[in-house]
Amino acid sequence: MKIAVYSQYYPEKSSKSFDELISVLQQNEVDIYIEKSFFEHISEDLKAQTSIHSFSELNESFDLLISIGGDGTILRAITYVRDFSIPIVGINTGRLGFLATIQTDEIETAISHILNGNYKTSERTLLSVETHPDNDDLKQTNFALNEIAVSRKNTTSMIIVETHLNDEYLTSYWADGLIVATPTGSTGYSLSCGGPVITPDANSFVLTPIAPHNLNARPLVIPDDTTIKLKVDGREDQHLMSLDSRIITLSNATLITIKKANFKIKMVELLDESFIDTLRMKMLWGEDKRN
Repeated sequence: MKIAVYSQYYPEKSSKSFDELISVLQQNEVDIYIEKSFFEHISEDLKAQTSIHSFSELNESFDLLISIGGDGTILRAITYVRDFSIPIVGINTGRLGFLATIQTDEIETAISHILNGNYKTSERTLLSVETHPDNDDLKQTNFALNEIAVSRKNTTSMIIVETHLNDEYLTSYWADGLIVATPTGSTGYSLSCGGPVITPDANSFVLTPIAPHNLNARPLVIPDDTTIKLKVDGREDQHLMSLDSRIITLSNATLITIKKANFKIKMVELLDESFIDTLRMKMLWGEDKRN
């Protein structure tokens, strides 16, 4: 079995989780591949072991990617997984952890279950984006799992986001920006801006304005086969576009086209896990004393 391990940083909590993970993987005699920059942080003793290698890119030969960190780490990890259909599971050493669902005290049990095939996968829809004129920063990685958002750059003034759905004019949002979120991203940035929670298997996207000045503008749920076109205007000549945690600068002359990506990401879930359970636990929905 060939398993990739990814993390963005190496604090004490992640270090302990990493050591425990490596121990479990070695007990199961799998081939371990650690992301190159992360590999540089591990001890020389581990590097010398024949079962541990490094990678800078992934391919279809990998059976699983394990992320150590929070949800942001998983969002970075998908840029390696791309369209290779490699299942992803996250060990949560971050904070909330909607995507990274394995807790640090569950590593041995959870990973053992996964290595023995006792898991299910949840396929997650992604967004893809194209710009006209083309942008070099998008040529390699033009997709996002959580959301694509446009926002103001070097100004305190709002921007105007002219929005078309399937070539039909919707509205022009006067706001700090606009979020286009997937069901997976509905519990992230969109939620903090007043957007709805959408179950991962829903065939929907949501448009959520960021601090809109037109007060009647509300989050809008749309079918995920909708083509969304955005054009930004404002006092500055440029604005920002974010794809999950990756940010690029665009000219206001840019036409942005967002649609459903032509591949999905497979998130690993243990057999006793569900999105509803995660909602109750992470958002404390079960803490109401009346329940």
